[in-house]
Amino acid sequence: MGCRCRGRGLGDRTVRGARKVIRAVSVVFAAAALLFSPVAMAWGEYGHHTVASVAWENVRPQTRIAVRQLLKAEKGLATPGCRVRSIEEAGYWPDCIRSQSWRFAYTFPWHYQTEPVCKAYDVKANCANGNCVTGQIERSRKVLADKSLPAAERLQALAFLVHFTGDLHMPLHSGDNYDLGGNQVKATYGEAPVWNLHSLWDGQQAERSISSAQPPLVRRYSAQERAALAGGTLADWGRESWDLARRVYTRAFGRSPCDGKAPEKIVWTNEMIAEFVPEGQRRISQAGLRLADLLDEALAPR
Repeated sequence: MGCRCRGRGLGDRTVRGARKVIRAVSVVFAAAALLFSPVAMAWGEYGHHTVASVAWENVRPQTRIAVRQLLKAEKGLATPGCRVRSIEEAGYWPDCIRSQSWRFAYTFPWHYQTEPVCKAYDVKANCANGNCVTGQIERSRKVLADKSLPAAERLQALAFLVHFTGDLHMPLHSGDNYDLGGNQVKATYGEAPVWNLHSLWDGQQAERSISSAQPPLVRRYSAQERAALAGGTLADWGRESWDLARRVYTRAFGRSPCDGKAPEKIVWTNEMIAEFVPEGQRRISQAGLRLADLLDEALAPR
């Protein structure tokens, strides 16, 4: 055992001083990590968790039982750094595993189906062999519904279904201006570091939409609300997002994106955030309710 005696004099003061320096440096590095971390990942997680929570509040009891049973197969995913202990964690899992590109790079094109906002929308475009968000929603639903498949495979399908339904309802996952869904449009918001249009929408825009909602987005919706918000086909959902993307670009550029070259940088303001809050709330609610229907169809059909 080492000596438990306290040092004295200069040595003791030096140790205490060193500890203070270490704590101060730790705080600085923590603050820097928060400041310069990619906001789209942080708030993207919040958005996907919220979509999953909305669905959870609106699925049938039998669906909840089936989901809880599938969650027991988490170890079969072999992703200890990306946990799947709840439907919310399942909803973020496909983004979490991006850090393991050597295993999951083939899934990266499944998150989107961007089509130019200055051309006619075509749900069949940019989806070779089903490698797009609409193709993978349908595939995941079928895998999830097949009780003959291993539980871990069905749990992975659950995670993809939850996540991709959310992705399809984000406008810049469906519409773009030959700029990777706004990822190549440099943008600023307040005094924050330079981001891009995509990260601002998935980040600050989604966060404000969720946190300001009254009543809260996560709740049990009435039959009348579900009739107004849910329904439609995958093509309908993609077209809705594509149409919203056109409006996002128009507001960001101050003109139609079809009227010339994109600006080198755009400024997203609090006024713009407030303007699109109702749209953000509607898309998140729609994603959650439509996901609830997909889960019920796969796990508790009537």
